[in-house]
Amino acid sequence: MKLITCLYKGEERVGKLTEAGVAFLPYPDMNALIEAGDLTAPAGRPVPLEEVRLLAPIPRPRQDVICLGMNYRDHEKEAAKYDADAFTKDKPAAVYFSKRVSRAGDPDGVIPRYEGLVERLDYEAELAVIIGKTAKNVKAEEAGEYIFGYTVLNDVSARDLQTGHKQWYFGKSLDGFTPLGPCILTADETAFPPALDISCAVNGEERQRSNTALLIHSIAGVIEELSAGMTLLPGTIIATGTPAGVGMGFDPPKFLKSGDVVECTIQNIGTLKSTVR
Repeated sequence: MKLITCLYKGEERVGKLTEAGVAFLPYPDMNALIEAGDLTAPAGRPVPLEEVRLLAPIPRPRQDVICLGMNYRDHEKEAAKYDADAFTKDKPAAVYFSKRVSRAGDPDGVIPRYEGLVERLDYEAELAVIIGKTAKNVKAEEAGEYIFGYTVLNDVSARDLQTGHKQWYFGKSLDGFTPLGPCILTADETAFPPALDISCAVNGEERQRSNTALLIHSIAGVIEELSAGMTLLPGTIIATGTPAGVGMGFDPPKFLKSGDVVECTIQNIGTLKSTVR
């Protein structure tokens, strides 16, 4: 099942995609649907897809997004080449950080350029995992049972702020730096762990291509490790990392500029399109 949040006649609605369009579900928002965990709730008559405007599937995450850094080998290498001091890993442990998100960016939305503040604006296509029920002390072999679904996340990054401050929070958390969507693919629609093609194109030029089967730290292992020390609530979003091909990985770097169109695509989920302005 593919679930969306959309704007219909001026009202924010939650629905599922059908062959006939969008069938609305009886929940005030996606967080409420996830917490209820009931995908069998009766849906209304579908309305044509062209009559709604897609929003981020979880417009207002309840907590900061949990992110993994350098979770593909090829990206780990290109990041260290760009700035060894900022990105070289001394230990094999997972790198965790968070993105503050007051509101997630919509599909076909805008990435703010922040002229005068950001000079090196970058993109990162990522598979985002959405937790479906309270997870505490979860074992890896049980992790799949705690996943509600998956979506596409663009971990937009200000590389100059990220490296200049010697930590990643500010450079990853500016308003508009977390485009999300276009939908949530429910966990029952793909095998676990998911092995999905992931790619990113800028102005039609493919920059990133990989598969989520190549994650260094598995989704199950990450859930086990995190839940050993923190409670993951329903609706928690975990961004699993990006493959090689980000702007800083090129020589010379290919950072984003005003007018650029970024398209992040994951197999079976869809394409998250954003324009830099």
